[in-house]
Amino acid sequence: MAASPEPSEPRQQKTFKLLGILDVENIPCARGSVLYGSLGSVVAGLGHFLLTSRIRRSCDVGVGGFIVVTLGYWLHCRYNYAKQRIQERITREGIKNKILYESTHLDPERKQAKS
Repeated sequence: MAASPEPSEPRQQKTFKLLGILDVENIPCARGSVLYGSLGSVVAGLGHFLLTSRIRRSCDVGVGGFIVVTLGYWLHCRYNYAKQRIQERITREGIKNKILYESTHLDPERKQAKS
């Protein structure tokens, strides 16, 4: 007689943490920054190696390319993210005010129609 499986607590999905600290899945812009940074490091390092054939310097250029591209993409993405959040907040407040003041004496559209 097989025992029925006991209902277990819900399993939480493991998130991918880069170097154990950066939760790439839940932090906005982190995934794209790391991906574009790694691509930038490969392009910069390989390009420098093909031009100069100096291995150590090419690795240094690759690391520098990773840092520059990652930070550049991170700053650009976070700026756009913050701008979008501000626009969402303004829109949310506008909709809330529209719902709140609709059909009252404080409704700006109603005042314009009477004039």
